[in-house]
Amino acid sequence: MAKHRKQSTGTTRRMATTAAVAATASVAVPTTAQATEVVIPNTGFSINVDGIENIPGIKNVPNIGAYVPSLAGQVAPQSIAEYASNIVAPPAPPAPSKGELVLAAARSAMGAPYVWGAAGPSAFDCSGLTSWAYAQAGISIPRTSYAQAAQGQRVSMADIQPGDIVVYYGGASHVGIYAGNGMIIDALNAGAPVGQRSVNYMPIHSIVRY
Repeated sequence: MAKHRKQSTGTTRRMATTAAVAATASVAVPTTAQATEVVIPNTGFSINVDGIENIPGIKNVPNIGAYVPSLAGQVAPQSIAEYASNIVAPPAPPAPSKGELVLAAARSAMGAPYVWGAAGPSAFDCSGLTSWAYAQAGISIPRTSYAQAAQGQRVSMADIQPGDIVVYYGGASHVGIYAGNGMIIDALNAGAPVGQRSVNYMPIHSIVRY
């Protein structure tokens, strides 16, 4: 229970707020901790709070000595800016992989019309889409589907990753970009805009990675 030393009629609201904060703080520490004096500066009001000195980080609160006299003179930041500078920021999220960048570019082209010989940015044929998407990720690959199949690093279906190029038909005449979850994004033909379909929609020739 808090022990009141002195109270003025002008500090009722401050007393209630401080008492609530102190009560909350005391719950977070062992009940066997030694009571510590907590004061409201310039009011003459103080209470004893069990174990407040043991609250993690309390010594780093700016000007803590003005409120908890027993902590006065201990090393601590002297301003809010200094206090905030000691807060460790969460780690930055990892940068997207090249495959993720390629796939993001391909997704951005969905709905664009198929035009034979077109390589973007507003219309595509199949290898035009793959070469354009890779270029957006800073990777230069051959322009035609046959050359893309011949020069990329072959990977198995078991090792396929988003962004890999899936090559179709015996002559490597069609290509698409693997989108994950058994789907590809491709520019199929004049009757369909750039879109998403099953990776097994056509007979697979090979899978390549750049």
